[in-house]
Amino acid sequence: MTHQRTPHHVAIVMDGNGRWATRRFLPRVAGHKKGMDALRACVRHCGERGVKVLTVFAFSSENWNRPADEVSALMELLAVALAREVPQLAAEGVRLHFIGERSALSDKVRDGLEKAEAATAGNTKLAFNVCFNYGGRWDIAQAAARLAARGEPITEASMAEAMALAHVPDPDLIIRTGGEQRISNFLLWQAAYSELYFSDKLWPDFDAAALDAAFADYASRERRFGKTSEQVAQKVA
Repeated sequence: MTHQRTPHHVAIVMDGNGRWATRRFLPRVAGHKKGMDALRACVRHCGERGVKVLTVFAFSSENWNRPADEVSALMELLAVALAREVPQLAAEGVRLHFIGERSALSDKVRDGLEKAEAATAGNTKLAFNVCFNYGGRWDIAQAAARLAARGEPITEASMAEAMALAHVPDPDLIIRTGGEQRISNFLLWQAAYSELYFSDKLWPDFDAAALDAAFADYASRERRFGKTSEQVAQKVA
């Protein structure tokens, strides 16, 4: 049994920028810059194919452990990219959301995030969630802490409403590039019934054809959500 070819919500672990650069004897930051080009194209491809929500893992809470010069370069790259990309994203109907702990970010970066969100707040074609200084365990912990502070009971429903991605449905498809086959602390709560797709392509090489291959694989799967194939078939019928 197949289903709609295009997933409503696609989430991506964009892995392989550093290796892409190393294989070309370039500094790692060159890979991150090339990865930004791939991301810009991916946003456009998703919009063209009818995806309504795109969530990407841009910087994890564990990435602070990388070399200081790489972290600094990543932060600067984000600030520059925001200034350059936001007008185009706004024109294309993309609404930006930055998901993650902002207290550790510089005032410059934090201000850039807020301005980018405000500039695209009225758009409805594609919700684009950028997980920056994000971790799945952090997300669960902050949701529980928020409920506890309000004195509310902790249930699956209340937790779901307190999560950082409560404004969108859970991802239908999670793609990871770079050949690794793990979640790496990404969307732990939201990934409960997501389809997982792993690509050997390094992120800077993940193009429209690679995205279409992921969607085709997704369309061939049967999503049962704990039910039997017969139950799913009856519901469709």
